[in-house]
Amino acid sequence: MGRYLLRRLGQMVIVLLGATLILFACLFVIPGDPVGSLAGSERSRDPAVIAELHKRYGLDKPLIVQYGTYIGKLAHGDMGEDYTQRRQVSDILGPKLVNTSKLAVVAIVLDAAIGAAVGALAALKRYSLVDTVVTLITTILVGFPTFVIGMLMLNLFAVQLKWVPVIGNPSDPLQVILPAITLAIVDAALVARLMRGTMLEVLRADYVKTAIAKGVPRREVLLKHVMRNSVIPVVTYLGISFGGLMGGAIITETIFNWDGVGMAMSTAIQQQNNPVVVGVATWGVAIFVLLNLVVDLLYAMLDPRIRLS
Repeated sequence: MGRYLLRRLGQMVIVLLGATLILFACLFVIPGDPVGSLAGSERSRDPAVIAELHKRYGLDKPLIVQYGTYIGKLAHGDMGEDYTQRRQVSDILGPKLVNTSKLAVVAIVLDAAIGAAVGALAALKRYSLVDTVVTLITTILVGFPTFVIGMLMLNLFAVQLKWVPVIGNPSDPLQVILPAITLAIVDAALVARLMRGTMLEVLRADYVKTAIAKGVPRREVLLKHVMRNSVIPVVTYLGISFGGLMGGAIITETIFNWDGVGMAMSTAIQQQNNPVVVGVATWGVAIFVLLNLVVDLLYAMLDPRIRLS
């Protein structure tokens, strides 16, 4: 186990380095001057001021040097300085990470609870009216874009019914519900379909038929054998989905004006504020890889036949 963890952590470092290097290369070739707006309007910009800003932020150096400087600072917890606010990126993202975490946790709990329950019910009632309705609804929901769902829910519950304010307030626990449901709807539909398909496959397995033939109570068969083996693919999907949510849900956070990582990324891209863009992307990659490691460790707990090597 120790060697496995060390190897996975080493892979995590390689992935993080590769992802940030690609991002740096993409930002380097994008046209425009990220600090040009700090020197005033286009007509009144002083070339000397622009040159000083480039020197201050290290933009006058080659790409590989800029990247090496960033990695060196990142190793000491320094994610750079924001161009517009002139504050440390880590200080800016700290509260936003908390807000995104609230949204991601509520959304993933709804995904797991609703999706797994509905999928299991459809599998147990296969080919019935319940199964047909679940299959139809989940198929429709999977095809809906998130921004359409978000706009519909915002219009219904905030504008028409006035149950929640239009502007999101992360400090209010009730206001996390609407954006969380928006994020959870499509994922819950996918989880339900995945749970149904996996559970039907497990129900046809020989060891389940043997347990039933030996007289093992149906409840015990379902909980101990069927459910436990059916949730492994679901855990994989939820781990990937949670990693994506923790990296920031740009569309949903923007629609609901939720002051999280996704909204910070959206604003930074518009302003060409590269330190914030790189900081959010670095956080997203790190949490994504880390959660994949957690999912792999959960495999061994859910199915003892799986050995980590």
